[in-house]
Amino acid sequence: MKLFDLRSPIGLLVRGAAAPLAAVLLVPGATAGAQEQPAPAAQQPAPVPQGSNVPPPAAAPVPSEMELARLIWSTMVTIANANGSGNYTVLRDSSATGFQIANDPSKLSQIFAGLRASRIDLTTTLLTAPSYTAPPQLLRPDVFQVQGYFPLRPRAVVFDMAFQWQNGEWRLFGVSVEPRIIASPQEQQQPAAE
Repeated sequence: MKLFDLRSPIGLLVRGAAAPLAAVLLVPGATAGAQEQPAPAAQQPAPVPQGSNVPPPAAAPVPSEMELARLIWSTMVTIANANGSGNYTVLRDSSATGFQIANDPSKLSQIFAGLRASRIDLTTTLLTAPSYTAPPQLLRPDVFQVQGYFPLRPRAVVFDMAFQWQNGEWRLFGVSVEPRIIASPQEQQQPAAE
């Protein structure tokens, strides 16, 4: 299964700790092997006439290292607040439109039930910089994906996030968060028992 399938503007479903680590795009009626079809000419945007006062759509800026960390930290804090209060409205409402369409607050509560049950304090991710397992990847001109973890002990917090440029800012488009136990350096270096 692809991590992100961006053939539809519907939005991404998020997952908590109970589901496998992946964010899945909800595409009604789509099949796994479907090919992306170009939009018919009638649906393509009309060119802006010369001399009109209509500005071109804003180009999505490449986030700096600090901006990227801020996006990740703010997402962690928003999820932590939603898990603590049981109210996922702010998480939903601060996300990209497609995310909002695909996820109502009660659905987000169900999705994050496993993460809530793990009782991990996601605000501790503010104490350290995120470590990246891959460089940020542009999935389409207005969406990028970033994967990594916060090296906390005894449980690291692994994340996989996508952000969409919308209304002049990066907004959450998909998220996956999972606590994982990390072996201590001594356990990693011990030879296997024979």
